[in-house]
Amino acid sequence: NTRCRFRYCKCKTANTTDAPVYVMGIDSGSTSTNAVILNGNREIVASAVIRTGAKSGESAQRILEEILQKANLQRSDLTKIVSTGYGRVSIPFADENVTEISCHGKGAHYLNPEIRTILDIGGQDSKAIHLNEKGDVTDFVMNDKCAAGTGRFLEVMANTLSLRPNEMFELARLGSDTTISSMCTVFAESEVIGLIGKGEPKENIAYAVVDSTIRKVTAQLSRMNGEMSTFCLTGGLCECEYIREALSKKLGKEVISSPDARYAGAIGAALSAMKIR
Repeated sequence: NTRCRFRYCKCKTANTTDAPVYVMGIDSGSTSTNAVILNGNREIVASAVIRTGAKSGESAQRILEEILQKANLQRSDLTKIVSTGYGRVSIPFADENVTEISCHGKGAHYLNPEIRTILDIGGQDSKAIHLNEKGDVTDFVMNDKCAAGTGRFLEVMANTLSLRPNEMFELARLGSDTTISSMCTVFAESEVIGLIGKGEPKENIAYAVVDSTIRKVTAQLSRMNGEMSTFCLTGGLCECEYIREALSKKLGKEVISSPDARYAGAIGAALSAMKIR
């Protein structure tokens, strides 16, 4: 079989002797809740994403109903449900919960076995994960104490510029070397307001905001062991071409991604339900 470059990998022969018929993985993040259903051949049957909202348990229930409808399945058809992410312990119907680091590793390896370094920009944290050739996590670094370098940081800055995040990313393409020095969201917002007051072109400020995030995310790699190669961007920003291009430029190496990469955590949770990689 020809190996895929970046999709869920069908090139491996799945051992379905003891595999469950359908399993579900649910990744309950601070901003979005993602879910995936896999069949016994490890194929994605359905996927869904919704905003998490104030209560992760309620969001999980909503996405369960939505993805079952998409897959044309009943709750009783699911052999096992595994949760991961920020709100994983708040999902009453999950049979088991697994750490998001291991799930992102499994999910990324499933999407492309060549991946060795995962960059995930989440709503409230950002992380870098290193995998070996088997897809096992060998090292990781997580920024979970500060909003800098996260999706929340970008949302706050976009709001300050009276833009939607996607509008800010596109505007940043037109900007030039303006810098935001503070890594704290509160102080960075003050810097942005100051730049607006000085009449700095909005595209330059947008460029500075994104550049600040990229610098923060890539700086995490210096704290990791192992050769950094075959980079993959996962999470809610995986479909943002400008973010991927900016990361590639900063690293000097291509950062690949795919629409399915936003489901990496949920895919890994579903694979954990099968007890296979």
